[in-house]
Amino acid sequence: MDRQNSDDIMKFLDGMASFDDVLFGFLDEGNHSPEDYPDSGSFVGGEESEADNDAAGCNSEENKTFWHEQEQLLQATLYRTSSVETKIRQATKEALKEVRSKGLQCVCRKPVIGGCRSCLRGEVASCLRDAGYDCVICKSKWKSNHEIPAGEHEYLEIVDKSGAKKGEIRVVIELSFRAEFEMARGCEEYKRLIGILPEVYVGKAERLKSLIKILCTAAKKCMKDKKMHMGPWRKHKYMQAKWHGTCERKSLMPVDTETEEDKSVMPKPRVSMLNYGIFGNFSAGMGRPAAVAVV
Repeated sequence: MDRQNSDDIMKFLDGMASFDDVLFGFLDEGNHSPEDYPDSGSFVGGEESEADNDAAGCNSEENKTFWHEQEQLLQATLYRTSSVETKIRQATKEALKEVRSKGLQCVCRKPVIGGCRSCLRGEVASCLRDAGYDCVICKSKWKSNHEIPAGEHEYLEIVDKSGAKKGEIRVVIELSFRAEFEMARGCEEYKRLIGILPEVYVGKAERLKSLIKILCTAAKKCMKDKKMHMGPWRKHKYMQAKWHGTCERKSLMPVDTETEEDKSVMPKPRVSMLNYGIFGNFSAGMGRPAAVAVV
């Protein structure tokens, strides 16, 4: 996923669609309130029993009711936003716009034309830190067990400490949120549900946990109705591990303080002539990968 081209995000930044509507969905819309939707606080999906699934699929009327309720739960959860989330969401928008304006270059050992998701995360994190947010890149890892395979995932995180009474608030930033839940063979009802999701998620970790439950319940129902096997990588526990498992936090190091004398003795970077025709004046535009330290 990380090595893939970041065009699926950057194309929206180039005017191919409304930036706010497509990237951030209705997370910032103020035309509705949580009261317009049923309370999702009592939702305990994701670990539902087989009996519940069988009952929901008895007839088309109950099937319609299930999908309608899932949509209402999803919208209610997305609309429940706080001032902290709104503030960080706006800063993330500005960071993405800044990346678009200066262009994204992949600085990996094997560069991807147009930039990769990993480099996009690094650039956005750097912009948010410049804006005063303690933004770090988190890399979660989990081991395999009898239910799910091993895996790893990277995302951004900001821990807000501005509210003394509420304590620390963990805000997750997932730059390809919708893509994490897309299924090529999903039913129309499931695809419509996924279409509601924002491309970029910026919100509390607790809210994300509720969204994962709703979406995994829908995915399980979809696969059961189609009489298809559900891959272990789509299970509730696997998806939760991506953002709520044990993670390594990487913080960007301070700006390089080397002197002009130090720079003069540094060896010049070697540039392959095979890449020259593809990237143009590569050495002039080549950025340095940001140093990271595990904290």
